[in-house]
Amino acid sequence: MAVFRSGLLVLTTPLASLAPRLAPILTSAARLVNDTLYVHLQPGMSLEGPAQPQSSPVQATFEVLDFITHLYAGAKVHRHLDVRILLTNVRTKSAFLPPLPSSVQNLAHPPEVVLTDFQTLDGSQYNPVKQQLERYATSCYSCCPQLASVLLYPDYGSGELPVEPLDVPLPSTIRPASPVARSPKQPVRGYHRGAVGGTFDRLHNAHKVLLSVACILAQEQLVVGVADKDLLKSKLLPELLQPYAERVAHLSEFLVDIKPSLTFDIIPLLDPYGPAGSDPSLEFLVVSEETYRGGMAVNRFRLENGLEELALYQIQLLKDPSHKENEEDKVSSSSFRQRMLGNLLRPPYKRPELPAHLYVIGLTGISGSGKSSIAQRLKGLGAFVIDSDHLGHRAYAPGGPAYQPVVEAFGTDILHKDGIINRKVLGSRVFGNKKQLKKLTDIVWPVIAKLAREEMDQAVAEGKHVCVIDAAMLLEAGWQNMVHEVWTVVIPETEAIRRIVERDGLSESAAQSRLQSQMSGQQLVDQSHVVLSTLWEPHVTQLQVEKAWDLLQKRIPKMPSGP
Repeated sequence: MAVFRSGLLVLTTPLASLAPRLAPILTSAARLVNDTLYVHLQPGMSLEGPAQPQSSPVQATFEVLDFITHLYAGAKVHRHLDVRILLTNVRTKSAFLPPLPSSVQNLAHPPEVVLTDFQTLDGSQYNPVKQQLERYATSCYSCCPQLASVLLYPDYGSGELPVEPLDVPLPSTIRPASPVARSPKQPVRGYHRGAVGGTFDRLHNAHKVLLSVACILAQEQLVVGVADKDLLKSKLLPELLQPYAERVAHLSEFLVDIKPSLTFDIIPLLDPYGPAGSDPSLEFLVVSEETYRGGMAVNRFRLENGLEELALYQIQLLKDPSHKENEEDKVSSSSFRQRMLGNLLRPPYKRPELPAHLYVIGLTGISGSGKSSIAQRLKGLGAFVIDSDHLGHRAYAPGGPAYQPVVEAFGTDILHKDGIINRKVLGSRVFGNKKQLKKLTDIVWPVIAKLAREEMDQAVAEGKHVCVIDAAMLLEAGWQNMVHEVWTVVIPETEAIRRIVERDGLSESAAQSRLQSQMSGQQLVDQSHVVLSTLWEPHVTQLQVEKAWDLLQKRIPKMPSGP
């Protein structure tokens, strides 16, 4: 069976009957589409009549919002699919609604196939019905010229599922602000302008629920605040966040796809209030369970400044049944970033000049990151570890390759009485003095690199296939030119400071100065192939390292068994 990059799923079954069938329908669609799946709701439409069916408005009720959430929640299991529920024909009960568009709506990824849950009487791939489906799809949306069509029924089955509407309503998407019960059939109110905010990292289905509700409520303009700068500092693994411009690009494409009639104002969110706290034209704010208190704070702030309160719509979080022990139990970008740990983020370097049967990893991280403990874990899995600190001691030792050049450059007053270089005195001489520091590193770094090359030869002699260079200054020294991959260990700066104070007995300010003299975690990650973190319990770190190691074994060239 052919597989298509993008598809359009036209759902014609009434929503109450459709909900229990949704999982098998999505599974059937996921077999045919491997990238973007657009979903068009047209409950009650028939494809068997003589006249071409027309797109008609779908009344935005709380049942529709709940169904949209149910669909996005059900799509979580198909991680390869970018599902987008199109909202052009979903209308709130408002006097100021523009008419349904008569022109064809452009989509970012024109569908190559149109699918439907519509059931023909005999359950066959009935040609006239497929032709009606194709005509309907192309009358609504820009599709590929060679549009294919598939009737999903009876592939998704019906025997064990009730055909009649269920009495049990779907879980509620919106938590009511008051304890008054609402009917699923109750229409949703429309507003001219509203706002929604978030980080929107790696746009996922929980984001899509939040954005879809906001798009249904807004009839003219939606202001979207995207967290940036100081608001990102408290995020888990901020080094792995997509850059602001990338997050905005994905967000903009999604929003224009699902409701192009809206004007979207996407702006950086630099403080907790954002435009919601100061824009008098806004009427509503969509928040999640987690950010509801923030929404309340926005309203207090507005009242203090003489502005009307916003109508708050609180969206239920989507649960993630497959979350791991150290991950949140909701669908979240934080969990996605955690799952990136140990994965290859960019193609490895080709290093033909390195020993033929040796794959070299450069392991780095800020001070206190736990880099050396990761090196020991990799050693336990079979890696040959080169400790650059140890090589530095050899280089500085009397008779070592850097000893005489350093003494000549900095004078004999850096020596102990026994002739050994006093590293503390030398360190104080170069700390904060870029010129002096460069003079030292120009001597020492090439020497350590040469010693590391000799150690690599030793690794080959021992029959090792993976070599790890443990080096805090790996990138500063330019040693990435002698590794296939850079692996970086990250932790929050506050945790690094706590560890340095505890381990080295420094003051907090001294620990902070040490970190400021190094490349930041973000700068290191930007040049890394694999990222790891020691933020959690030791057994979690071990699992992370084992995952990274197993993935490494799959991608390194097959090595012969002997040296």
